[in-house]
Amino acid sequence: EVKLVESGGGLVQTGGSLRLSCVASGLSFDSYAIGWFRQAPGKEREGVASIFSSDGSSRTYYADSVKGRFTISSDNAKNTVYLQMNNMKPQDTSIYSCAAVHLLGLSIATMKTGNGMAYWGKGTLVTVSA
Repeated sequence: EVKLVESGGGLVQTGGSLRLSCVASGLSFDSYAIGWFRQAPGKEREGVASIFSSDGSSRTYYADSVKGRFTISSDNAKNTVYLQMNNMKPQDTSIYSCAAVHLLGLSIATMKTGNGMAYWGKGTLVTVSA
């Protein structure tokens, strides 16, 4: 059984930092892509960042809105994917969820929207105060 559990959300001031963690069980990072997604009330879900293995190397995807501020990384030994969020802005306020999909089902659209991701965590709330 695949299970994804997020942690690390909370309240931070504008310009501050948070690190989210996604602990995955029941899957291998060699075969699955892991993505972070966020959805604020009344807004569409947005793919924030994804990480996956390709040709033996780790590849990443970032939404334009977070490039240069957020960093996704993985620790295979701990089966954990991290999302380091720096220079945070009020518009980063959202529920952040991690999701997984087998590499065969991965596409740019999947990373951008989350549509097609096979497994989801319950999410963690991130609030950035002005």
